[in-house]
Amino acid sequence: MDLEEAFQVVGEFGTYQKRAVAILTLLQIYMACQSMLIVLIGAAPSHTTERLENTGAGTEVQGSSQISFTEDSSSIVAEWYLIKHQAYKVHLAGSLFFAGVLIGNVFFGPLSDRIGRRPVFLGALFFEVLFGYVSALAPSYEVFALSRLLVGLMNGGMALVCFVLTQEYVGKSYWAMTGTLTNMTFAVGIALFAALGYFIRPWRNLAMAANSPGVLFFLLCVTLPESPRWLYSRGKTQQAEQVLQELAQRNGNGRPILKLRRPPGLDRPDGSSSSTGLAPLVLHPVLRRRTLVLMYVWYTCSLVYYGLTMNASEDTGNRYLSVAMYGLVELPAYPLCIYFINKKWAGRRKTMASFLACAGVSCLLTMIIPAKSESWFNATSLALVGKLMVSAAFNIVYVYTSELYPTVIRNAGLGVCSMSCRVGGILAPFVPSMRVVHESMPFTVFCLSGISAGCLGLLLPETLNKPVAETLDELGSPAYQRIVESKVRLLEDEEEEEEEKKEKGPKHKLNG
Repeated sequence: MDLEEAFQVVGEFGTYQKRAVAILTLLQIYMACQSMLIVLIGAAPSHTTERLENTGAGTEVQGSSQISFTEDSSSIVAEWYLIKHQAYKVHLAGSLFFAGVLIGNVFFGPLSDRIGRRPVFLGALFFEVLFGYVSALAPSYEVFALSRLLVGLMNGGMALVCFVLTQEYVGKSYWAMTGTLTNMTFAVGIALFAALGYFIRPWRNLAMAANSPGVLFFLLCVTLPESPRWLYSRGKTQQAEQVLQELAQRNGNGRPILKLRRPPGLDRPDGSSSSTGLAPLVLHPVLRRRTLVLMYVWYTCSLVYYGLTMNASEDTGNRYLSVAMYGLVELPAYPLCIYFINKKWAGRRKTMASFLACAGVSCLLTMIIPAKSESWFNATSLALVGKLMVSAAFNIVYVYTSELYPTVIRNAGLGVCSMSCRVGGILAPFVPSMRVVHESMPFTVFCLSGISAGCLGLLLPETLNKPVAETLDELGSPAYQRIVESKVRLLEDEEEEEEEKKEKGPKHKLNG
């Protein structure tokens, strides 16, 4: 039997799989806290600059002037006086985190395809928690900045494999749901981090509190098994059968006898393939075209998503409420995603492109509406709509990308796409500061990026109701395409039969 048939026997989303996915999904709260940390601990308190006369506590001499903080706020800005010509260091710390995530995606993605999901995931999570404590205890800005780079490095490897595991532990029919739950929990994590920051004001205590849940999650994740899909894609069918049998037993389905057929395209006796790594993404014509388009789409999603979120710290008013709102506004996006991407007339491709274009249009309208309008229809509300739309697109692109790449190279593909995504994350902290050039500059960037990415996304193939390729040989195989077409026709026939039954049902009742 093939892997999907085995999941039908084991259970596509049984009790144990629900527990495993719940652990990995709740881990997104920890990742959200690490990603958004700089938004609150890097907030600049109110201050005044005066001609130097007397130097007292709470001041820092800079040339012939002194800086006095008029707001009682604890942050890295107040501790290390990161204002004026030193203000760029706050944005630099945020960008270093995403630079680390970029490197982590490039390094850990192919590594997890080669040596396994579990060891890479656990190793990266352990060191992310360790370096997170270094951030909280950093004696100087330089140590803090270096620790943020290292936290991002581990976060890039861990987050990528975490998402893939939520997909590979369950049957394909549940991929959209688990992917959506993962991204939705990240949004909840942003709101919870804002609440945590409201109650814990000292920045070191906040960094410590935000990092501590990682210890609990590491202990819970140690019990998780290796991905059966990865074992199968590498030709380790016996080990894959053992993991699947354990899943079945813990799901309450006994210990069934499974016999997986060896996947095609594995050219070495040990089950390894010469077509792993990054080379197929460049050499394979189908993968090359998909990867180029997906890289730009991921870059745009990250740039607009994090740019709008970090723009919350630039807004006037309660910064904690602003950060929470930019997190909570995402939640309506996820039910919309689940509804549209599973509809035959919408699917993954059209829905993703539409949400990206709508995000761009929302950012365009913010440049027309006055920023200080007293009406509910103002620039801030439009920016929140833009965040909702790009969040929906970001959620879809995660699920969509995992379906476009074969299992044997899925993490490498996601790693390269995430690399371009992190380029957007690196640039995102600097985009809100472009308003010093012109008030509309940040939203001009978001608008053009969203609309262009939506148009390019239409070049990708649809994956709704189509089986996932396990190896590269299946990707361009005529036989595999015939299997795909037959399964699509079968699903369409089943849908037509269900619709006919629904239509005939009321008539029979009336006749009776």
